[in-house]
Amino acid sequence: MPLISQTRRLRRTPFSDGVEAAGVKAYTVYNRMLLPTVFESPEADYHHLKNAVQIWDVAVERQVELRGPDAARLMQMLTPRDLRGMMPGRCFYVPIVDETGGMLNDPVCLKLAEDRWWISIADSDLLLWVKGIANGYRLDVLVDEPDISPLAVQGPRSDDLLARVFGDAVRDIRFFRFGMFDFMGRSMVVARSGYSKQGGFEIYLDGADLGMPLWHALMEAGRDLDVRAGCPNGIERIEGGLLSYGNDMTDDNTPHECGLGKFCDTQTAIGCIGRDALLRVAKEGPVQQIRAISIAGERVPSCDRVWPLVSGTKRLGQVTSAAWSPDFNTNVAIGMVRMTHWDEGTTLQVETPEGLRDAVVHENFWA
Repeated sequence: MPLISQTRRLRRTPFSDGVEAAGVKAYTVYNRMLLPTVFESPEADYHHLKNAVQIWDVAVERQVELRGPDAARLMQMLTPRDLRGMMPGRCFYVPIVDETGGMLNDPVCLKLAEDRWWISIADSDLLLWVKGIANGYRLDVLVDEPDISPLAVQGPRSDDLLARVFGDAVRDIRFFRFGMFDFMGRSMVVARSGYSKQGGFEIYLDGADLGMPLWHALMEAGRDLDVRAGCPNGIERIEGGLLSYGNDMTDDNTPHECGLGKFCDTQTAIGCIGRDALLRVAKEGPVQQIRAISIAGERVPSCDRVWPLVSGTKRLGQVTSAAWSPDFNTNVAIGMVRMTHWDEGTTLQVETPEGLRDAVVHENFWA
């Protein structure tokens, strides 16, 4: 496999030294930064995540900050989710759509105050879109990327680890809420959230200078908890149906196609740029939708391109993510399936690099 040449265009993170010392074996490029993808092995990392606690360098989840009198108005323009009842201290999962209703990103937004919001983005140039909207509508708001670098702590022992570093009050944070906690004299956001189904937190590091002190503090505090460096795990995320923007969905897909219709309040989210388009989609219904898919046979290879889903000679969708699941003893996958074949138990075939395999459509994911 060719190596990636390191240049200033591909940024390290405040935690990269710790990641390298922990023996990272592979990276991907995400928001022009390095995102670890493997430490020991995908399966070993998967088992450890489900049983202990891991520290993830997810500084690649860059923040788009909206600050100023029109910040709330701009935030509502970006998403069909109705944000009027959202209070400071809350996190919302929000589809971000363009004027056609196509998905531009699926971030978590944090409301720090009425006039200050963070959008914790997936891999995309969302900052440029938001700047364009703010400028085009002449809104009184500053849009920029602050020096905020998230560090995730995930796994069943994450509460115990965070309490040792930030105090027992972190245990009281409810899901998709955050509080302000002190570390070395600096206040920073700690949210109960993360890109796994195992529970945990995301610490929004304010300032790169405290990156390695925070990393070392967590590692030291978690020695007896079997803490290790980790990363988002492809097997675990597919089991849980956690979508990957750019892999499982693109701007060609609407939120309804991605199974995110419950986050689209198109009747009440007045001001959303894609509202009119999504009203039509909501009325007519999607013709294809994300589904869980099990694939028969031995473990499938890495899914680095779309695999067509077919019945005979007719293409009925595509698999976009797939992996062997040790816990469920099958190949688990995420795919987009046509309406005529998306019901539970429908049998199709998938064209993998190793040939045709039987595939079964499921309405629910495994975890």
